[in-house]
Amino acid sequence: MKLLGERIRRRRESLHMQLNELAKKVGVSSSALSQIEKAKASPSIVTLKAIADSLRTTVGALIGENEVLTKNPLVRFEEKSFVEKNASGTSLYLLSNHGNNKEMETFLVHFEENSDADTLMKVHPGQEFCFVLKGEIEIQLEDRIFILQEKDSFYFNSNRMHSARNRAKGISQVLWVVTPPEE
Repeated sequence: MKLLGERIRRRRESLHMQLNELAKKVGVSSSALSQIEKAKASPSIVTLKAIADSLRTTVGALIGENEVLTKNPLVRFEEKSFVEKNASGTSLYLLSNHGNNKEMETFLVHFEENSDADTLMKVHPGQEFCFVLKGEIEIQLEDRIFILQEKDSFYFNSNRMHSARNRAKGISQVLWVVTPPEE
């Protein structure tokens, strides 16, 4: 139970959320939530689900079901996880293991010729960083367009409208880091 409380507190703090703010969202008193975080009380499954939802995570992550994966920080390139491919031909691959304490998500974005990242990129709180490994990418950030060539990087706040598309004749690949991770 102690680890559950620590996981809740760490996740809450990583989202810069005050204890009373989370308690209000969950529908419990601040003292009750404090007792849960200090492992002096156990939440009901309904309360635990409400905590997980409010912290944009899962009950499984809070109880530690993925901790075995976080004990192995190495992901070999051939072990990367396919996430999804959109209609234009852009594929997204996860480059890190799953884990409940992650504060960022790392992806390889593989752009086919003439493809874009529509449906793969979303406006959300947080920040993003990308590094062009191969090819040439056009990033639109609100009303501005930036052309990134191989070895160029780009860093921006994710709460702004953004999109990306391949400008190269052939394949482009981008290392894309997103914080906080989507769960």
